[in-house]
Amino acid sequence: MADLQDELHTTAEVGELDLDHPERLSGFEPHAAEAETGAGTVAGPGSGGGSEPAADPLTRARALLVEHPVADGYSGLPWALRRLSWYDLELGESAVDTDVPRLREGHVGALFWALHLPGGLVGERAVGATLEQLDLVKTVVAAHPEGLRMAHSAAQVTDARNCGRVAVLLGPAGAAALDDSLGILRALHALGLRVLTLSGASWAGENGLTRFGEEVVRELNRLGVLADLSGASDATVRRALTISKAPVLCTRSAARALRPHPANLPDDVLVELGATQGLCLVPLTAEQTGPTVRDVADHLDHVRELAGPGCVGLSGTYDSGAAHPQDLSDASGYPRLVAELLGRGWSEADLALLTWGNVQRVLRTADFTSRAARQRREPSTARIADLDG
Repeated sequence: MADLQDELHTTAEVGELDLDHPERLSGFEPHAAEAETGAGTVAGPGSGGGSEPAADPLTRARALLVEHPVADGYSGLPWALRRLSWYDLELGESAVDTDVPRLREGHVGALFWALHLPGGLVGERAVGATLEQLDLVKTVVAAHPEGLRMAHSAAQVTDARNCGRVAVLLGPAGAAALDDSLGILRALHALGLRVLTLSGASWAGENGLTRFGEEVVRELNRLGVLADLSGASDATVRRALTISKAPVLCTRSAARALRPHPANLPDDVLVELGATQGLCLVPLTAEQTGPTVRDVADHLDHVRELAGPGCVGLSGTYDSGAAHPQDLSDASGYPRLVAELLGRGWSEADLALLTWGNVQRVLRTADFTSRAARQRREPSTARIADLDG
């Protein structure tokens, strides 16, 4: 992440990972799970349970998720709700894949709500449609205060979860939403935007980032908005990894070596993503990861092996129009996936990072990077006509 790495000190604020005590990653203490499960630890092989029989993987998965809930990296719910004349996410809504009861059943503690647009919207229409979706998200969250809460930082995400609410973060939005204006980027950030996808714009194309595109990345770092590289060209991905001083996200990317989807990442990029402490959020879609829970777990194994356990997370990609693997058809299915990983020998520490800790670390580091950048960089007034001609 460029030269700022030299300035980052290893502190809890920037997301130091305590693998011996994964409960600290989530803001939960062991007694919170003890109150709900009747046990201070998740039962399993080597857990020191004495004569107590080991719990089955699904029971262990649910107990682990009480302490370390899922931070889901992508939900298409805002656009899906636009087509409904009435809905109640608190009681349950069968017309969509996501509602509060299923989020609770799946132990989802945080959710990124995408502001992506259908293809073809550009310029002022793209800006307007993004603002309408942003307004819709805030309206929906305000209408469901017992289940949902807006969050803009790692601390607010943890606070929401500790209050029994699902934290809702705004983003990713598409690059078209900027209309090639850094001023619009700052305005969207002021309204709560946390993630921007670097694709679908003239400054982030097949040939990589233009000079203006690089300036967008620098401004994202200054603001604390995360760059999303899913769907970006390989050239854009590599250049963004080189110049970004904050971790990058890939909100919907799996392993291209296992499934040759264009949004999936090749092995060398996964290695580089790990080296820069970015985060690959593996989508639960049949097209990108395969039709079964085992297929999804294969991708998670592959990404963990190449990028490291601190650089892999989960992305439900529900309500995006994608087909999902069997037994993962909606937001309630996460315990089944965690059970599969437990059966493959994933440690509780690695699972705590996968579900919750890695997203928290990236959010904290982006905020820290932003504070450092603002001390030495004023808001950019660069225009695309000046940099790209």
